[in-house]
Amino acid sequence: MIRLGVNIDHVATVRQARKTVEPDPVAAASIAEMAGAEGITVHLREDRRHMQDRDIKILRKTIRTSLNLEMAVCEEIVQIAEEIIPDYACLVPEKREEVTTEGGLDVVGGFARIKEVVSRLNAKGVKVSLFIDPVLEQIEASAKAGAQYVELHTGTYAECWGNEEKTGKELDKLIKGAAFAKSKGLRVNGGHGLTYQNVKPVAAISEMEELNIGHSIISRAVLVGLDRAVREMRDLMVEAVRFKSE
Repeated sequence: MIRLGVNIDHVATVRQARKTVEPDPVAAASIAEMAGAEGITVHLREDRRHMQDRDIKILRKTIRTSLNLEMAVCEEIVQIAEEIIPDYACLVPEKREEVTTEGGLDVVGGFARIKEVVSRLNAKGVKVSLFIDPVLEQIEASAKAGAQYVELHTGTYAECWGNEEKTGKELDKLIKGAAFAKSKGLRVNGGHGLTYQNVKPVAAISEMEELNIGHSIISRAVLVGLDRAVREMRDLMVEAVRFKSE
């Protein structure tokens, strides 16, 4: 059954807007888990714009599912990951000026450094995922770099939502990318830009094991509460998988 990883970065974004102590992303993680989330995802950025070192350290000790740490391949963050030892690390591209992650990691272009970081994290017992566009060359390079997972970037698909032709083409890329990744011995996750409206076709992809979703869930939580927001997203994902199997 497909898993839901809830990204709680946006809870920390609200807190950091006032540089105060609330809302606490640690508390949000606990609520998300009780609502059925199978994992908690956080991105410790170099500029610490939302999640803080304190958050990561406490989450490592308190969450009962799994901790997925999104991170750039910069040395400072790599060393923190080696100290914290999350269950999973997802290597992502990172620019200081971007609002959110834009596009997938260029594994082909940064192969030597990425392979080194994957090896270091694996040595600590951390399973590594590479956040990439559904491009065959990037998928193949991810396998050669030693990653256990790829997380396919679903942002382009999400941006096309409402345009049936473009959405179909982008979904087809994700379907083919997932199948190719599995053929290379990689496990497959997905994420970025997924919402309550567009999540089902991605959740129904046979090879997809986990979807990491943040902004849409936290946005809905502002209106209906985090418990309900998580349960509604998870129900949609499970329904998509069951419908396809029938």
